[in-house]
Amino acid sequence: MTVPTSPAAPAPDSAANPLAALRDRAVWIFDLDNTLYPASCNLFAQVDRRINEFIAAHFNIGMDEARVRQKQFFREYGTTLRGLMMEHDVDPVAYMDYVHDIDVTGVQPSALLADALAQLPGRKIIYTNGSVRHAENVAGRLGILDRFDAVFDIAAGGFVPKPDPRPYATLVQRYGVDPADACMVEDIARNLAPAHALGMTTVWVRGEKEYEKAGVGAGVHIDHTVDDLPSWLAAVAGV
Repeated sequence: MTVPTSPAAPAPDSAANPLAALRDRAVWIFDLDNTLYPASCNLFAQVDRRINEFIAAHFNIGMDEARVRQKQFFREYGTTLRGLMMEHDVDPVAYMDYVHDIDVTGVQPSALLADALAQLPGRKIIYTNGSVRHAENVAGRLGILDRFDAVFDIAAGGFVPKPDPRPYATLVQRYGVDPADACMVEDIARNLAPAHALGMTTVWVRGEKEYEKAGVGAGVHIDHTVDDLPSWLAAVAGV
């Protein structure tokens, strides 16, 4: 006698969508600039210009020389601010207020990103080498500020920038993050190395500038590489 068989059970979500395993991460940590909004907005060009203006005024030098100094500080210290603080005792609050006084209207609201973030059940934190004020301005313009539980900025990290491991440890302790159940998203590849070392899942939003891709291929600290973050997050969230 032939025994009738039951219809095949539906494939689990993880089989139908390999990214579904990420959906229930307890914590999502997002960089801000050129990550939550596309680099094509060219918003950072305004910040870059303001940084050069600040340096030129502070040292009473021309813009060309200011740019040379800016790049030197960035290469040696990870951020221009860190170099100015370490070598010239510059007031970080005055610096941050000046360089982030920019027009964010070039950033377009993203309904897809907002929906994807809303569907991810875990806590969401912005981790930026910028300021809380800048993060709130940009995230507000994107229409996603209310999707985040906290902003961890350069001041919260003791003005020590990524990728120094110390502020990562501070963030983990402050918010009670289990790194094994957390995912970090960044456009600068080397900034993912400390997150990987802690045990986080890492996501690189691919960039073509040298400083963005430095370190790619030099280690195994990138778990996922994406070109379109809103679409990728939507796939994770099942939007």
